[in-house]
Amino acid sequence: MAAKLLIVEDEQALSELLRYNFESEGFHVRIAMSGDEAEVMVAEETPDIMVLDWMLPTVSGIELCRRLRNDPETRNIPIVLLTARGEEADRIRGLETGADDYVVKPFSVPELMARVKAVLRRAAPERVADVLRSADIELDRAAHKVTRGQREVHLGPTEYRLLEFLMESTGRVLSRTQLLDGVWGRDAFVDERTVDVHIGRLRKALVERNESDPIRTVRGAGYVFGERQGN
Repeated sequence: MAAKLLIVEDEQALSELLRYNFESEGFHVRIAMSGDEAEVMVAEETPDIMVLDWMLPTVSGIELCRRLRNDPETRNIPIVLLTARGEEADRIRGLETGADDYVVKPFSVPELMARVKAVLRRAAPERVADVLRSADIELDRAAHKVTRGQREVHLGPTEYRLLEFLMESTGRVLSRTQLLDGVWGRDAFVDERTVDVHIGRLRKALVERNESDPIRTVRGAGYVFGERQGN
């Protein structure tokens, strides 16, 4: 699945420029124009990474960064701080508040994109990796191809997205609600039974002859892909 990026920037022209460029690189982008709007959006859906402007209306970027770091639910969100403040003391303050990286305006868009990808790669490498692997199953995002051992696994678009989402969270139990949100989206008009149907189709495509089933049903909880390593 595309990495979820939240851009918090009150300059509309800049935020739209960044949206265009990051979406071109495969990110799922949302925009917040103020600190309090960003807080609401984070509560609704946790982003994989944030680009956060220091100078914002209502709640400043540095204050928002501090709040996110003090909340157990959001403290691990990677944050790239974006600001016109270039003095060393300001850079240190931003990093000490919890930012993972710091980019000074004016900046080049390719540099910012490279820094965002680098931070995301350290924090959640599965979100940006071209190839996901679990045992003998491999999902190649660039080629949009799935293989198991020496054979190619043919999947429909929904089963492909479902497998990708499961492999990004190998070893973790995912509820049907989490799978619905991650694969179909929060606004999709489908019920939890839909998940079971597509899990069944995915299993049928992945398992032939004496191959083991990589998807385990956890009664009352959901599904886990690969060996369980924790919740």
